[in-house]
This record gives sequence, C-alpha cells and structure tokens, in this order.
Amino acid sequence: MFRWYREVNPTERRTFWSCFGGWALDALDVQMFSIAIPALIAAFHLDKAQAGSISSVTLVTSALGGWVAGALSDRYGRVRVLQLTIVWFSLFTFLGAFAQSFPQLLVLKALQGFGFGGEWAAGAVLMAETIRPEHRGKVMGTVQSAWAVGWGGSVLLYTAVFTWFPGDVAWRVLFGVGLLPALFIVYVRRAVPEPVRVAPVVGVGQRRPNELFAIFSPEVLRVTIAGSILGVGAHGGYSALMTWLPTYLKTERKLSVLGTGGYLAVVIIAFWCGCMASAHLIDRIGRRRNIMLFAVCCVGTVLCYLFLPLTDRQMLVLGFPLGFFAAGIPASLGALFNELYPAAVRGTGVGFCYNFGRIISAAFPWLVGAMAERASLGHAIGICAAIAYSIVVVAVLALPETNGRRLDGVVTGGRA
Repeated sequence: MFRWYREVNPTERRTFWSCFGGWALDALDVQMFSIAIPALIAAFHLDKAQAGSISSVTLVTSALGGWVAGALSDRYGRVRVLQLTIVWFSLFTFLGAFAQSFPQLLVLKALQGFGFGGEWAAGAVLMAETIRPEHRGKVMGTVQSAWAVGWGGSVLLYTAVFTWFPGDVAWRVLFGVGLLPALFIVYVRRAVPEPVRVAPVVGVGQRRPNELFAIFSPEVLRVTIAGSILGVGAHGGYSALMTWLPTYLKTERKLSVLGTGGYLAVVIIAFWCGCMASAHLIDRIGRRRNIMLFAVCCVGTVLCYLFLPLTDRQMLVLGFPLGFFAAGIPASLGALFNELYPAAVRGTGVGFCYNFGRIISAAFPWLVGAMAERASLGHAIGICAAIAYSIVVVAVLALPETNGRRLDGVVTGGRA
C-alpha cells in the first residue's frame, strides 16, 4: 500500500508531508468545536438549534473561503495561499477561547471557517499537481487520512483538558491550543516548492479570464454542477453525523467524558482505516465506483447505528464500520475534482466543488438540532445523514471517470 512512497522523489515526499500535516492540524482545530458543544451549551445557555447554527455558519464561510482561496491559488500560487490559510484558521481558533457571548463566538467561528475551507483547496491542488498520475489516488486518499490523526488529537486533548479543568474553563483551554498549527508554517516555507506550471497562452488583446467565475463557462459547467451536488452529499452526511455524535453519546447514551472518548476513538481509528482502504481501491476500481461503494455502505451503517436498539457494547463494535465507510467518500474527492478541471481554473474548480457542498450542507447540523427538539437526537442524525449519502450516489453517476488522467498545464512528479 505504501510502495508509492519509495518510488516518489524528495520534493513529492516533502509536499506530501506538508499537506498531510496541514490537514491534520486543520482537523484538530475544527473537531475541537464538535467535542466542546456540550460545554458551550452550558456556558452560553444555548439550545441545540443555536449550537447547530455555529457549525452551520462555519461551514458556509469555509465554502466561501475554499472558493476564494482556490481562485487566489490559481493566480498567486498554491504554496503561498496554503501558508496564509493555515495562519488564518489557527489565529481565529485561538481568539475563540476569549469569546464572552454567543454572537462573539459565532463571528470568530465564521472567520475560522474561512481559513479552514481555503486550506483544503490550496493543499489539495498542490498535492495533485506535484504527485505523478499513477499514484495520485493513493496519495490523495492518504492525505485525507490525516483528518483522523487531527481528530484523534482533538479527542486526546478533550479527554485530558476536560479531566483536568472544570467545563467552563476547559473549552477555552482547548480553543487556545488552536494557535499551535501556525508554527507549521516554518516547515512549509522551507521545504515545499511551488509546482512547475505552464503559463496559459493569452492572445493579443485578450484579457486574463476571471478565475472566480470561469468554472461556470459552458466547457466545464456540467462538471461544476455535478461536482457541487456531490460535495453537498459528502459534506452533509459527514456534518450531520460527526458534528452531533459526541453530544449524542454523552446526552442520550449517558457516557462519561472517558466513555465518549473511547467510543470516538473506535470511530476515528476506523476513519483512518477507511481512508487507507479508499486510497488503495480508488486507483484500482476507479473514482466513481469507489465513491458509490462507500456511499451505499454509509447509508446502511448509519441507519443501523442510530435506529436499531443496540447495547453500548454493540454500538462500540458498530462504530468501526460507521467511521470506516464515512471516510471513503472524502478520501476520493481530492483526486476526482482535480482531474475534472484544466490548469487555469483547477484551484477554483476544486475549491468550489468541494466547498460549495458546505454551503448547502450547513443546513444539516442546524436541521439535526431543530429536529432533535421534537424527536430523539439519534433519529434526527440518522435521517439527515442517510439522505445526504443518498445524494452522493445520484451525483457521482453524472460525472465522468477520470482514473489515470494526466493534469494539463503542470509538470507532475515534482523536482528532485
């Protein structure tokens, strides 16, 4: 599975670790909020709909950040934009520790989301343009597995901080740690070169196209629409499930801090395994089949996990396939979206398709919270997640298979 690592050159390896590290630190910052929701509800006297709205607003701004950062990376370079976005989301996560009211927290989380969405867009295109085509699916899927590493780090921090500090202080300490990812910029600046790109030919009297809206031109409009809908389903399912899962385990299943951490650990380990399995399969069976396989399995697993009368032990066991199948879809999107667009608008297209889903999927955490006011939280999560993953199955049928496609306008394989 890791034979590709021995075959790539030093530049490809350093770029891999920069993208892997950036995505892991991104996950650390983002998942700390989901884990801290019960403490935030108590600190600011929120209802579940308000708590869900914070996540929804963050998803909306991350979508805008991904679109804008993708366009900026097309114009100013992938590495430069990657550095900027890491500093951005780290700073606003840290400032969230000092929020004194619900509106303040809402604004700071919104600003954090802008950088969070931008980091993925710049990093995904950087990795895709650096790695050679025969390894693109495997490497992009492996980079996505870094989410599980950061997620696991957030759970370890949560377990330690909420054990050592009272709840009204612990969540502030947790957010304060969010400044640490900014130190990662030192490595990125020194180790990662900009991909070698071929400058687009612009005729006499022609103006450079506006990258932000060029993805809506007739040549690529169909893939933009289908890719955006795919993003809606992928993010909607994940957001509905993972935003509220820690709260569900603590409030409805009555698990302690340590108990919640234990159940989440199973899901997180499974998520990493699912990313690696998807990375292995995507270059073998193709992008479309891989996404459809994991989406169908997600629907079945979510419904079993949240609707069947399971014991705590059975939930612990079923948590593995839940996290495993939830990982396969996002692990496939980086390779697929990069292969759909020409070089001049690749960053914009990848950023838009991946992050547009966040704008619409932002309704899912809010919808779960609103439904939970009248029904059980578990059933609300299950219904919303199953609908979202069903959308994935429909959307991927409208996209072409891109397995093995070479990226135009870039010299892949990096530099030694």
